[in-house]
Amino acid sequence: MTVINSIGDLRELARRRLPRALFDYIDRGSYDEFTLARNRDDLRALTLRQRVMVDVSKLSLERTVLGERWAMPVALAPTGLTGLFHRDGEIAAARAAQGAGLPFTLSTMSICSIEDVRAAVDGTLWFQLYLMRDAAFNENMIARARETRCAALVLTLDLPVQGIRRRDAKNGLAVPPRLTLSSAGDFLLRPRWLAGLLRSKRRTFGNLAAYFPSKGTVALSEWVGTHLDNTLTWDGIAWVRERWPGKLLLKGILDAEDARHALDSGVDGVVVSNHGGRQLDGAPSTIAALPAVVDAVRGRCAVLMDGGIAGGQDVLKALALGADACLVGRAFLYGLAARGETGVALALGILRSELGISMALTGVNDIRNVDRRVLVT
Repeated sequence: MTVINSIGDLRELARRRLPRALFDYIDRGSYDEFTLARNRDDLRALTLRQRVMVDVSKLSLERTVLGERWAMPVALAPTGLTGLFHRDGEIAAARAAQGAGLPFTLSTMSICSIEDVRAAVDGTLWFQLYLMRDAAFNENMIARARETRCAALVLTLDLPVQGIRRRDAKNGLAVPPRLTLSSAGDFLLRPRWLAGLLRSKRRTFGNLAAYFPSKGTVALSEWVGTHLDNTLTWDGIAWVRERWPGKLLLKGILDAEDARHALDSGVDGVVVSNHGGRQLDGAPSTIAALPAVVDAVRGRCAVLMDGGIAGGQDVLKALALGADACLVGRAFLYGLAARGETGVALALGILRSELGISMALTGVNDIRNVDRRVLVT
């Protein structure tokens, strides 16, 4: 039996079990992937400060984020197409998050619908929304998030246009995956994944099904591409706030000035994010951008970070530089593709174990006390 004790092990299993187009969708970035690399390289460059002679017999990883108690300062990030990586993938991941005492964030571009996921879990559910030019669509999605008792709405701001993802184009990525002469061999070499896909209730965008009951996903993809609201300005946040009474977060903040605008908009939190290196290539890493955003908001709203989180030590480093919590995307997707719900639970367990051990070895026994002192500066 394969011993799995790192996110890297889960990544390798996912690579073996997924068709290349889907694995590259998870794993790669935009353009020449400089920002994708920076997210990891800049985290690696931070040095942890080893400390001794501290009582670490009892470790507390619990933290209050946005008024809720989390088992550790980690939530599952919104990721599109999740239900293609494993049968009913969003439901499987949400169940694993619930079991770990953590929030799960559902993407607008999910395969299982928001109603599907809520029917399967009672845990903390967040919903990520791409604002479209169609105000009626936006109102409907916000209303559905309220009806399904989502605890937070996450607006993703860094996709007014889609970045150039060269690998997706070369791989012919489609939703649902298309059987072609070039893809047939790749699919047939992965019978477990293929069997799961064929048994799935949904194989296209579940949240958008009502808008395209019979036109197929080609029309749907064209609609999404032409309806993303690239006219959106800060005034649009007030429109959302009027319709959403719960916690509101803005995802895609990399600049201190934008963080101050977000505060002025009355949001509850920001997510320091560069879309996992999948949008503007050449942008700074999220860990490099984090301190300036933290300084700009000065504790007046929550600051979360995603991008490059591949282990518990990365979470510790982000907390040390001021993040309240981290969102993880690729890390849980590798686990999902490898072993479904069990794989996501395994990924979260690895993050928790690594975070706790690294805390102890830096002389910290309570996650709430993590600050810059755990880093060599």
